[in-house]
Amino acid sequence: MADDTPIFPFDIPPSIDVVPEFERLRSEAPVTRVRLSTGGEAYLVARYDDVRRVYADPLFSRARLVEPDQPVLLPGNKLPHVLLNTDAPEHTRLRKLVTRAFTARAVERMRPRVEEITEDLIDGLLEVGPPADAVADFALPLPAALIAELMGIPRGDVTRLQRWLEHILSVSAHTPEETQTAVGELTGYLVQLIATKRDHPGEDLTSALIQVRDAGDQLSEPELIFMLHLLLAGGYETTATLLPNALITLFRNRDQWDRLCDDPTLVPLAVEELLRYVPITRSGLERVATEDVELSGVTVPAGTTVLPLVNAAHFDPALVPDPQRLDVTRPPSPHLGFGHGIHHCVGASLGRLELATALTALVTRMPELHLAGPEADVAWKQGLITRGPLELSVAW
Repeated sequence: MADDTPIFPFDIPPSIDVVPEFERLRSEAPVTRVRLSTGGEAYLVARYDDVRRVYADPLFSRARLVEPDQPVLLPGNKLPHVLLNTDAPEHTRLRKLVTRAFTARAVERMRPRVEEITEDLIDGLLEVGPPADAVADFALPLPAALIAELMGIPRGDVTRLQRWLEHILSVSAHTPEETQTAVGELTGYLVQLIATKRDHPGEDLTSALIQVRDAGDQLSEPELIFMLHLLLAGGYETTATLLPNALITLFRNRDQWDRLCDDPTLVPLAVEELLRYVPITRSGLERVATEDVELSGVTVPAGTTVLPLVNAAHFDPALVPDPQRLDVTRPPSPHLGFGHGIHHCVGASLGRLELATALTALVTRMPELHLAGPEADVAWKQGLITRGPLELSVAW
């Protein structure tokens, strides 16, 4: 008898459209078993309250994912020594070592540089004139410049780093062997970076973490290497994907773009609404149920991989009223755009600053910004965990 268990990720067009199957799952089958395209089985969780619990309840483990036979959607999530792949108390120990770089005060000190880079990029767009690629000419170089400066990485190396990260974030775009090769090459790069920074330390996060490593036993050498892995991926890929997706969303909802142009002070509210509304991944980060757990009346067996469908949860009426409507004046919701619980994104404040600075500059200086052609012509990323355009031609 053929196995009719659905395969995840679902075969849907690569875009930022609401996934109809997510809507159906949330209303009819909020906890459902699937086969993963990468092998093995998992449970999808679609309702907001359940997704929030999966993120926060210690019964759901990240550390268990690294076990050899544990199914995962993203092979990179089996990397050991990574902050994201630990549970308390290991997670608590590691997280303390980087949080000081992302406190509200520390991020506020970055504001002038974020604004300067953003203004320089817009100056470049206006000087060359339309059309421009909002991905290559704006959304990629903004976080690339910031993460390079934050981590002390030569700006010219970012293109290579981006290529490796795309392999590591692959679900089906690259083979497991290609992904493993990318992990090895990125690791080799970071080992060399650490060696250089040991000899010539700077005022950057990499040098600071090396000091922590070399001053005692708080951080092992593998933990140091993979901490840099995580900071690089989180500090670059998230913003680089969210920005163009947010622009497409606002162009589709032109009245909301116009509201921001008329009143840029609404941008902080718009950022929170966009973090709820705009998808950037196919799924939240997997967890493993360490005991039998009941979610929405369904028992998830101990040892099962659980995939929280954040995009589905963000359109749950339990989170906000009229969730299908984009409203840049909506009061901030307890969305899960930066996760929740102990794995809440350590760089969330910086991500918010980048998005708010970029939107403020664009609606102020380029209020006529729009797609240069039909959205149907946009080329999308294929086979990655992230959802977003490869390029986005815009004019003004």
